[in-house]
Amino acid sequence: MTKLENEVRFLKMYAVVITVLFGVLAFSAFRQADQKTKFSEIDVERINIVEKDGKLKMVISNSVSQHPGLIEGITISRKRAVPGMIFFNEEGDECGGLVFDGSQKGEAGGSLTFDKFRHDQTVKVYHDEKNGQYSAGLSVWDRPDSSLAPMIEKFNAIEKMTDGPEKAAAMKEWNEIPAGAPRVMVGRDRDKAAVVRLADAKGRPRIKLSVDASGAPKIEFLDETGKVTYSLPQNDSADKK
Repeated sequence: MTKLENEVRFLKMYAVVITVLFGVLAFSAFRQADQKTKFSEIDVERINIVEKDGKLKMVISNSVSQHPGLIEGITISRKRAVPGMIFFNEEGDECGGLVFDGSQKGEAGGSLTFDKFRHDQTVKVYHDEKNGQYSAGLSVWDRPDSSLAPMIEKFNAIEKMTDGPEKAAAMKEWNEIPAGAPRVMVGRDRDKAAVVRLADAKGRPRIKLSVDASGAPKIEFLDETGKVTYSLPQNDSADKK
């Protein structure tokens, strides 16, 4: 057998071995891809849940690494220091969240919110506790049909300004831009009363139904300034107008 024949034979054997090894590795990789990884316990600061195409759908995070929020590709320039879950829709916009917090100071809070498309929350179930008092319930808002994105862009620009009177004035003006109004609150207030508050389109309370801590029921009708115009049981000061 010539030297050339030996070399050809060696190359053939080498090719067969490499092909077999590649096949074994490929089969092993496919098997691992199909298998689920199981953990008895895991410590993590943030988990991003994504679709197969990489689109973000949910963030589960601690208070330091929480997602700041996103509308029409614009990230809100803020630190959202609350642990919980933030959800995102098919467009990539934030569409709601579940957050909880508390401290040894006797403070506790938590909320489940549902956002209007490309805007802020319209429904919130919440608990808010501070200084030995708490309120809890369900709130509903009106929101504009326009996108929140232009307001976010303006807010981000203000955040980049140097601290001082000009920035403070710009932020005050931004806070006065109509972005929605609270319309309904059903729950328990800090005065230990069970309350239903109904507001007009500008967020001004117009009807209040309550049962206070002593068990006394009351219905109040209010004008645009918040003054009680009629109540049951009747309020003498309101009825003598």
